[in-house]
Amino acid sequence: MKEINIREIEKSPVELIADGWGLVTAGSSKSFNTMTVSWGAVGEIWGKDAAFIFIRPQRYTYEFIEKEEIFTLSFYGSEHKDALRLCGSKSGRDIDKAAACGLTPVFTDGGVTFEQAEYTIVCRKMASQFIDPAGFADASIENNYANKDYHKMYIGEIIKVYKK
Repeated sequence: MKEINIREIEKSPVELIADGWGLVTAGSSKSFNTMTVSWGAVGEIWGKDAAFIFIRPQRYTYEFIEKEEIFTLSFYGSEHKDALRLCGSKSGRDIDKAAACGLTPVFTDGGVTFEQAEYTIVCRKMASQFIDPAGFADASIENNYANKDYHKMYIGEIIKVYKK
């Protein structure tokens, strides 16, 4: 992996996150979990390059994100779509997701990524807040929350970016 500037990523964040999906991963070499991420953003806040992710509290990855200071976002070529689908549909409480989908963990900068990632964004958690439905200006957003299990938003300062 080669370190690059976030501005050198050749694909738009919308393409990476919404179209290609990715993985959000937190933990350490002793214990980590990953899950598919298809909601999020990359931008700037408080004078820092930042990534915004959203995780429901019942997800196993939530426990790791809550406990750790660092999380990573990693993005893959289309040949890994089945692996990403598995990471979004199975719980790390029940299986070793990395082993089940053939991803090789790489431990760097306090974060966990995977050898197969085309890009990895390493983030330091700066803020988090549960989504408050009272703030929904568009009532149809509530359709995403039939169980009232509102996401928690995490804002992470982008501290490193790697390209395969």
